[in-house]
Amino acid sequence: MPTSTDHRRATAERNAVAILDAAERLLGRGEPLTMVSVAGEARLSRPTVYAHYKSVGEIVEAAVERTVVASTAAFAAARPDEGPADAALERMVAASWGQLAGSEGLVRRAGEYVSDGARHRTHGALIAPVEALVVRGRRQGAFRTDVPVDWLITMYLALVHAAAEHAVVHDTPREAALALLQRTIGELFSAAR
Repeated sequence: MPTSTDHRRATAERNAVAILDAAERLLGRGEPLTMVSVAGEARLSRPTVYAHYKSVGEIVEAAVERTVVASTAAFAAARPDEGPADAALERMVAASWGQLAGSEGLVRRAGEYVSDGARHRTHGALIAPVEALVVRGRRQGAFRTDVPVDWLITMYLALVHAAAEHAVVHDTPREAALALLQRTIGELFSAAR
């Protein structure tokens, strides 16, 4: 019995990954996202897709959350709690930018399928390290204190996503866009006015 259960669990996990991968590919190609198109792209039956997710919005939310979870390791590798806060912020921005590579379609089109609240909820794992960095930067006198912490976090996330969109629309090389993004966020956060 355990072997049968393990096999079913492994199959279910593979199917869930296939569904999210299919949704990301469809979004990346700019194709319409429906339960039927996801099932076709994943090479699964519609009932299998519905067994995992009840709507396209749930699929996209899960895909965004998966991307965010993968980003937490990149954030940790950026060492946000080491060194001067402004230098740590540059590393965090670079980590965010690096994680967006390859997910541009998902980033650009997620808003079509999930609410702003759902997108904010999925970014929860990324908010904590950014918040800790903002608090630390304020303590060091490096970051501004005239706006709320949550405002800076919201602007951080919005600018990273807007920069990804800008880079695609204006055919800006990724390295140039990263430099612009680091400068913009650095100036926004800076206590020096």
